[in-house]
Amino acid sequence: MATVKQDVVCIGGGIMSVTLAKLVQELDPNINITIYEKLSSCALESTQSINNAGTGHAGFCELNYTPLNRHNEVSIDRALKINKEFEISLQFWSFLAKKYKTFKPKSFITQVPHISFVKGEKNISFLKKRYEALSKTLLFKGMQFSRNKETIKKWAPLIGVESKDEIAMTKYEFGSDVNFESLSHEMLKILSKNKKFSVHTHHEIKSISQKNDKTWDLKIYNIKKDETVLVNAKFIFIGAGGSTIHLLQNSNIKNQNGYAGFPVNGEWLICKNQSITKKHFSKIYGLAGPKAPPMSAPHLDLRIINGRKQLMFGPFASFTFKFLKTGSYLDLIKSIRVRNIIPMLHVFVSNLNLLSYLIKQSSNSYKNKMNTLREFYPLANEKDWKLETAGKRVQIIKPYKKIGGKLEFGTEIVWSDDRSLAALLGASPGASTSVYSMLNVIERSLKGRVGSKVWKNKIEKMAPSYNQDLSKKPSLFTKTRLSAYKTLGFKI
Repeated sequence: MATVKQDVVCIGGGIMSVTLAKLVQELDPNINITIYEKLSSCALESTQSINNAGTGHAGFCELNYTPLNRHNEVSIDRALKINKEFEISLQFWSFLAKKYKTFKPKSFITQVPHISFVKGEKNISFLKKRYEALSKTLLFKGMQFSRNKETIKKWAPLIGVESKDEIAMTKYEFGSDVNFESLSHEMLKILSKNKKFSVHTHHEIKSISQKNDKTWDLKIYNIKKDETVLVNAKFIFIGAGGSTIHLLQNSNIKNQNGYAGFPVNGEWLICKNQSITKKHFSKIYGLAGPKAPPMSAPHLDLRIINGRKQLMFGPFASFTFKFLKTGSYLDLIKSIRVRNIIPMLHVFVSNLNLLSYLIKQSSNSYKNKMNTLREFYPLANEKDWKLETAGKRVQIIKPYKKIGGKLEFGTEIVWSDDRSLAALLGASPGASTSVYSMLNVIERSLKGRVGSKVWKNKIEKMAPSYNQDLSKKPSLFTKTRLSAYKTLGFKI
């Protein structure tokens, strides 16, 4: 059987792999790039619109990005970091829109205000501190704060302001709703115009092994043709969502030792009644409940999917054994290895409150979920809301301080020692910062090419603020943000 040789192989056809492929193609159109996807089409798992919140994560409304430190001060470092990284995504999408007439921003991004919402004096005090800290920075200039119920009613007509509870909000006008599924297909359209690019669906990775010459051999099963394909690649990127942990283990690289996954299930309450959707025009994030994981912070989102408005409330997190929506209930068990048993046990034992919360939520009734929605939208009627399963999120379990393990809520890239293989683990902010993450992969894994002046100049054109601190460069910030907003259709 002949072996197909490739320069770059991306495993998984979601937003990360597609973004990496497009960046590499822009930098060098002569590089062979192939995406292998197990499902019938790309972007059907974590990237699929229904499987995520569609929030352009920029730190404007996500309260878990700005925790209180031990001095009772709001720490804004993570929010600033994510905001800078999301700006790079906006810049790259704007670059593509200017270069390719067929790349349509309206198909995947909509300006949607981002709002943070809290109840009670303690939480209002926190929100005010957060507002004061963030609004002083260049990146968050223009953020508004109010505890005036008439103002809040204008910002969010569905939110109950008639109750006796004291409430407060912050609002940032230039938030966004992003359909990452549509974005992926927009990029695939322009990727496919180059004969050096190919995408193969219905292909499942069976084995990954490194040869003495530092290239990688892959055995790939073609599900439709019932045959095995042999591929040799100079560089592999694994961006397969929950399946990444299994594929990383399959590769046997040293740096994956001790890593494991903590799977979390999600559900949405969804409303498509247009008499209701037309009254809500923002993404409203609240605080996660006691013992709840950060990704389960409740939010009421306006979503635009295939041109139609709908509202999504949730996510309702619970424990699962599956790593993918299309995965197996044996996924967690199959991920257990000798080297990750101790980290897994340490994480599960030290997070018993979290585990107990997720298990209890697995049996949470539809009625209770509607009651949670009514804390946001008191007049919510059960007949208007349907419960749907969201995508799985596999949080990172990693070895920590030689013994034990640590649970990470975020994203991380694991590399082979020679940087010829990179694998993306984790979840939010994930897709929103995909351009920054993939530029980082390119710099570290293809450094022989990225070191050239030509590549550096190209990166600067695609993402002007990459490797620069926008918060300290007002002129660059103003120029890039206004340019991106205008090209992507924001009202400025």
